[in-house]
Amino acid sequence: MTTTARRRLVAAAAATTLALTLAACSGGDASEGTGAGESPTTAETSQTEAHNAADAQFAQMMIVHHEGAIEMAELAIERGERPEVVALGERISAAQGPEIEQMTGWLETWGEPGPDEMGHGGMDHGGIDMDGMDQEGAMADLEALSGADFDRRFLELMIEHHKGAIEMSEQQLEDGENADALALARTIIDAQTAEITEMTNLLSDI
Repeated sequence: MTTTARRRLVAAAAATTLALTLAACSGGDASEGTGAGESPTTAETSQTEAHNAADAQFAQMMIVHHEGAIEMAELAIERGERPEVVALGERISAAQGPEIEQMTGWLETWGEPGPDEMGHGGMDHGGIDMDGMDQEGAMADLEALSGADFDRRFLELMIEHHKGAIEMSEQQLEDGENADALALARTIIDAQTAEITEMTNLLSDI
């Protein structure tokens, strides 16, 4: 073997050794990077899933409560005489539908049953008393009315319905611990308090 050939062989071997060393170092860094990347995800999941019994009950009951409000709101969209009543029904339905989806997602994340799994198909909890009527009674009352009589009764019943949601949300602020559920409770209190004022003002004009 010539001197030149021997030099080329040594150089090739050195290059191969260097490449293998760099690859091994890169592999170690990638492994460490993956571990570091997993930690925030795990922490975030744990924080999202952190909840207590009050959080679960709030979501379960508020889902059913919202479903009742949407049922009433959709009837107002169909039968309301005053444009303000129709617009209110549209806003209630648009706001509370996504909140139902949000709370349903929480219950799935938390591993908690939804209202249907618990047999809560009816509005059978304390926050749904509307002038002594449950959801079924309120709907029957509304369906028998039309025109200004419908508008008036819808506003009266929805005011009572909103008061129930506010009471449930205030209880959640006292007993709950999940940050997202507490934030939603505050949102419900603010939004529905404003709507009660709006509905009270509308009633005075009917």
